[in-house]
Amino acid sequence: MLTNRVFMKKTRKGGIIKVVREHYLRDDVACGIGSCGLCSLPSTRTSLDPKPEQLNESFPLPHYLMLDTNVILYQIDFLESEAVRNVIVLSTVLDEVKHRSPKIFKRLRKVIADPGRKFYTFVNEHHKDTYLSKGIGESANDRNDRMIRQAALWYGKHIKEDNPKSKLQVIILTDDAENRTKASALGLAVSSVANYVGSMKNHPELKDKVFNTEKWQDDSKIIFPSHMTAAQIHDGIKKGELHQGSFFASRDNFLEGNVRSEAYEEPILIQGRLNLNRAVDGDVVAIRMFPKSEWKCPSKIVLVDEQNVDDETAEVADPEFENDPKDDAVPTAAIVGIIKRKWRQYCGILAANPLAGSTRHLFVPSDRNIPRIRIETRQSAHLITQRIVVAIDYWPRHSKYPIGHFVRALGNIGEKDAENEVILLEHDIPHGSWSAEIKSQLPVLPWHVEPEEYKKRVDLRDITICSVDPPGCTDIDDALHARRLDNGNIEVGVHIADVTHFIKPGTALDKEAALRATTVYLVDKRIDMVPDVLSSNLCSLRGGEERLAFSCVWELDDNANIIHTKFHKSVIKSKAALTYQEAQLIIDDASQTNQTAQSLRLLNKLAKLLKKRRIDNGALVLASPEIRFNIDSETHDPIDVVAKKMLDTNSMVEEFMLLANVSVAEKIEHEFPECAMLRRHPCPPDANFEPLKKAASYQGFEIITDSGKQLATSLDLAVKPDNPYFNTLLRILTTRCMMQAVYFISGTTQRQEYFHYGLASPIYTHFTSPIRRYADIIVHRLLAACIGADSTYPALLDKTASAQLCNNLNYRNRMAQYSGRASVALHTHLFFRNRTSDEEAYILFVKKNAFQVIVPKYGLEGTIYVSGRGEKARSGPTFTYNEETQTQSCGNVEFHAFDPVMVRLSLDSTNVQHQKLVFELVTPYIEGFSVKPLAELDQASPTKRKSTEVEEQQPSAVDTVKKSKKGKKAK
Repeated sequence: MLTNRVFMKKTRKGGIIKVVREHYLRDDVACGIGSCGLCSLPSTRTSLDPKPEQLNESFPLPHYLMLDTNVILYQIDFLESEAVRNVIVLSTVLDEVKHRSPKIFKRLRKVIADPGRKFYTFVNEHHKDTYLSKGIGESANDRNDRMIRQAALWYGKHIKEDNPKSKLQVIILTDDAENRTKASALGLAVSSVANYVGSMKNHPELKDKVFNTEKWQDDSKIIFPSHMTAAQIHDGIKKGELHQGSFFASRDNFLEGNVRSEAYEEPILIQGRLNLNRAVDGDVVAIRMFPKSEWKCPSKIVLVDEQNVDDETAEVADPEFENDPKDDAVPTAAIVGIIKRKWRQYCGILAANPLAGSTRHLFVPSDRNIPRIRIETRQSAHLITQRIVVAIDYWPRHSKYPIGHFVRALGNIGEKDAENEVILLEHDIPHGSWSAEIKSQLPVLPWHVEPEEYKKRVDLRDITICSVDPPGCTDIDDALHARRLDNGNIEVGVHIADVTHFIKPGTALDKEAALRATTVYLVDKRIDMVPDVLSSNLCSLRGGEERLAFSCVWELDDNANIIHTKFHKSVIKSKAALTYQEAQLIIDDASQTNQTAQSLRLLNKLAKLLKKRRIDNGALVLASPEIRFNIDSETHDPIDVVAKKMLDTNSMVEEFMLLANVSVAEKIEHEFPECAMLRRHPCPPDANFEPLKKAASYQGFEIITDSGKQLATSLDLAVKPDNPYFNTLLRILTTRCMMQAVYFISGTTQRQEYFHYGLASPIYTHFTSPIRRYADIIVHRLLAACIGADSTYPALLDKTASAQLCNNLNYRNRMAQYSGRASVALHTHLFFRNRTSDEEAYILFVKKNAFQVIVPKYGLEGTIYVSGRGEKARSGPTFTYNEETQTQSCGNVEFHAFDPVMVRLSLDSTNVQHQKLVFELVTPYIEGFSVKPLAELDQASPTKRKSTEVEEQQPSAVDTVKKSKKGKKAK
């Protein structure tokens, strides 16, 4: 059946034309009910239960649920519950959800794809009895509501036609009061979500997951100014009266934040509860600038919201913000509207209401940038000991805090599995199980190289190739070889796992890998970018097994100059999978003269020449405090933590990975100048180097930052013979001045901006880790097209699509770094949970009320407060701060940056949400401030000893989990 959809369209020149589109209708669209004798449903589609289970006291008859759009958009947490089954989702509603919220649409599709949930998609837009054309003057929303009611009427009639005695019914779930009224007038069963859930049997926990604005209504006390409408914001921005930007909350002061706007170079200060006006970290907001006479300075106080009781009668006045008149005021503004909310699900703990029987509580997010959230729950007695997840629903003008609902519990506070889950969720790390579709695309084991692959590839199985990786590494994505040629030159090959052989463009596996973007390394686990059968098996270049590879092979002279470069797909058989330590022992053992030893020595010799050349060209040698945990094989808890040590073999592998990345970047950019995926490292602005320059100048050294070469030279000259760690500290500070390296597409950036500042390389990319980085997969595909080993496809050459992909890669890479650091912090807390230790440390910065120190043994940093710990005053001797010399003095003791000190490390667990390491000064000793050395305490009172050698009580066998390949791969 054919009907026409007619609408008017405005042309570019301002004219109006009539557009007629054909819309086909059918009478054989299946209803989806499993027992229906009138419909024919394909066996591949999920059907609704013939007789749904009766779970609702208000609706005792067996029934199916039919949802409107807003129920899906605002009640998705409720719909994801396993208790919600037998649901009809209309195609009208599905299309509107997809248009309004792709994120919610993806979550809904996941529920629909689960056959056990019995969610059935009914294509009402193409059924002759359920399709309705838009009425004259009717809004799209009203038409959609009318379509829902029409579909419910048809289902009621259809069920009776199939079985006149059937008691089955369809219930419309909608929170739109007008829609409910119209549905009731038609004799349809209808309910709000809150009322329906409130009468469900055996599932009281679902009440906590319902978004319900009615139960929090209280307009008796207005706190915040109203937000401008979207039209007012648009008009204000157009006139230049308003600006827009992203809001970033302060971690140190919950009543302060800033907005980054393109209209101003520097961040715009937002100060005070009313000026913040219900913005949450990440929101895109509209701001009205204050006149320059009202600009202020950022607060120097630490202010934490300590309220743990949901009490709206508590004082809401802001504290006085202290401004130092010597400081220059910064642009200041007030938030007047929200352009786009960036709310997500938040992890944290429940601050239970002390009022007996109360169901209203405050949720305390683990992210300090997020305000407390008001929720209603009847499970507080159980949830008070749990890490939980909460979603924000809305933030009315009368509430000091946003209002949300409980989503789910993660586990007991302090349990490692629960804390790991918090890390993954808070950093938006995709870590769900692989879908059935992805699993169906994976190779079946046992797997062997297919005969035709030998014909298409270069056979390198007889060459002495080996891999060198951290201990415990299972995702071995690179291997190397070096051999002397007959002409006296040296052939060097870098062989990278050919992941693209198994991951084809556009497949479900490819899309999931692109979404994940990178493998995430936590201390005790790894979140793979691709399934384990690939990452740890078929794509891992394990010793003694044939593997498919992509090879970059150079001919070099003895001075490491490149004579010739070639690329080809290959088949290899690694002769050994070595650790850095094992490879170093082979190189250093002169008695070993086999081909593996000869190859490693050639590689090591050439790597040193390559590294010297890079440094001479201005490449930076920086430092960062990195630690490695030894993990107990049974409990998986850390039993030792040590700073990572670098060997020559670390640098050897790194140099050839860098060389391969540069060679491949040059090749793909030459062949695809508009769409090559490259990686650049922007030059830091001069302002970034100010802390480094000041710190060095106080020690009598000048750091010149006009170029990378001058910076590298300055760092090399900054050496203090009496302080061997001084130069390392300077390099750690230099690392913090750097910008983030990012992926980009060649055709979207000027050629001079391709430069990689840290490596002093004109062009660079990532080719050497396709198992754990999706960028490398794209580069492999580009390189394969360059050499004719594979063909291109539209998305590969689409600059816009590739640029969007780069945005996701950069975001996921950043989140992976942050989650790795959070995992280290968690395990550091676990390590120090029952121990105290005195360790050598160095002062990094001297501040007005504290100095920051670093402990080289553990790579840990902390703060020793001298005039206050956070916002709390500290009693004891008086310290004097000299701003000109950046020193703290107490009596005849003076503290400078880079001075060695002895500190005591212990764990403060008084705040279960934010446990922290406490740093206390041991030496130099200051009466009333320093603590007694542990050694003296042991001698004075052995019974009070806190052992720092608990390793003796632990099993000796440990598993060292590979966390990072920083020593191996350039970031």
